[in-house]
Amino acid sequence: MQTPRTEFAQALRAIASERGLEADVILDTIKQAIIAAYKRDAREAGVEVEEMDFDVELNPTNGEAKVFAWPLEKPKERKDVTPPGFGRIAAQTAKQVIHQKIREAEKGAIMDEYSGRIGALISGMILRFDGPDVRVDLGRTEGIMPKEERVPNERLNPNQRLTFLFKDIRETLKGKQLILSRGDTEFVKKLFEREVPEMSSGSVEVKAISREAGVRTKMAVSSNQSGVDPVGSCVGQKGVRVQAVTNELGGERVDIIQYTDDLASLIKAALSPAENLSVKLDEKTKIAIVKAPEDQLSLAIGKDGQNARLAAKLTGWKIEIKEAPTPKGKSTDAKTTVDKEEKEIEPASELEKVEKKEIVSDDSSKAIQTVVDDTNKKSEDKKDLAE
Repeated sequence: MQTPRTEFAQALRAIASERGLEADVILDTIKQAIIAAYKRDAREAGVEVEEMDFDVELNPTNGEAKVFAWPLEKPKERKDVTPPGFGRIAAQTAKQVIHQKIREAEKGAIMDEYSGRIGALISGMILRFDGPDVRVDLGRTEGIMPKEERVPNERLNPNQRLTFLFKDIRETLKGKQLILSRGDTEFVKKLFEREVPEMSSGSVEVKAISREAGVRTKMAVSSNQSGVDPVGSCVGQKGVRVQAVTNELGGERVDIIQYTDDLASLIKAALSPAENLSVKLDEKTKIAIVKAPEDQLSLAIGKDGQNARLAAKLTGWKIEIKEAPTPKGKSTDAKTTVDKEEKEIEPASELEKVEKKEIVSDDSSKAIQTVVDDTNKKSEDKKDLAE
């Protein structure tokens, strides 16, 4: 049987559709408003309403209502106390109760809807700043990003649309609030799950991740399926996947390494881009002694110790980095090689000098011989002339 299209029924459906609530919730709200209005008028009439209990029967088709009351100690003495109408103040009270209860019911429905999305990514627009906190418009409701969940060096502007991690629903003095984050480590992981199909399907898994929000992230990944390269899947063709994550993070650098059960190898990989490292593990103190060549020492430590700090968070071990000693004989061998090269050059130089001397000597001999020949010829000419 089709419900008659009365004015009350149409209004009920319209409110339910607009607010996203069930019609029964709105009917219950109207009942509470009628009881509040009756109590207001009854108090003014001198009735002790605190010692009585009330109920309302409401027709969902035409909106007709009946009010019943009975003493708290005698529930069987239920009487129809429906008034012919309500006074102006009682009607205003009923209106306020309806608005308040509908807002509460709407907020409760929204919280129920969002409670199933905790830990997921959510899109929102920056509304305003409450001191260090940020208010975000999520559509049907608002969320808040506290100071500790923000990226320290990230600049935000009103009406800017961003992606957030929906972290939690927190009970506060102002009621329940949706807590958002962009500085949490889980935010980076969820961005990769969105960009990497192999990760969302479960064939690639994030084993460990460490982050200093806004600056750098290190992530160790492994593959659960043969033939799938975990690092290559996260990087993507020509780096398109990791670049999409980096752009969302505002240029934050992301280092992706392959996870291994060999702790020494994992620590070496975590300290990348440093190379040629040696690792010695102390199981008792959970300290890893890493020795790096002189030219790799600054890379292993990183700016202000950041690379080593993130590697320690990633592996769960304290890392001490020391300079590897120069192998014995290395400098001597180098000097010997240089000396040999110099000695090989010296004979050639001496040979050139000898050749030059020989050339000079030949020229000098020729010149002397020419002078002698000229002198002898002149003597012979004078002898002939005398004769």
